[in-house]
Amino acid sequence: MSDATTQIYFTDTKAKAVFSSEGPKPQFLIDTSQFKALVVGLEAGGQIPAHPGEAAMYHFLQGAGLMTVGDEAFEIKPGVTIVVPSGVKRGMNAKTRVVFLGSKGEK
Repeated sequence: MSDATTQIYFTDTKAKAVFSSEGPKPQFLIDTSQFKALVVGLEAGGQIPAHPGEAAMYHFLQGAGLMTVGDEAFEIKPGVTIVVPSGVKRGMNAKTRVVFLGSKGEK
């Protein structure tokens, strides 16, 4: 497989997640000025404080918890996808270890 192919084809995305007691350590699958895709591991009890940002997509591969979008809370579980509009606050609380894919376009 060429280097170009290995940058677009991921056979075990969950294995790329890094877990740290210091908080999330996003691992970028692609990081350009136009588009970012990443995999994130969050320890049980970990959180991402509510913050506004660009439009983004979160797709959960593993774990359980809650994600807040605006004033609503949504259950995190494998297979769930949450799309957050630009400027809307979002945050996350992990009940168990969580792994998710995230993506966002340019600002």
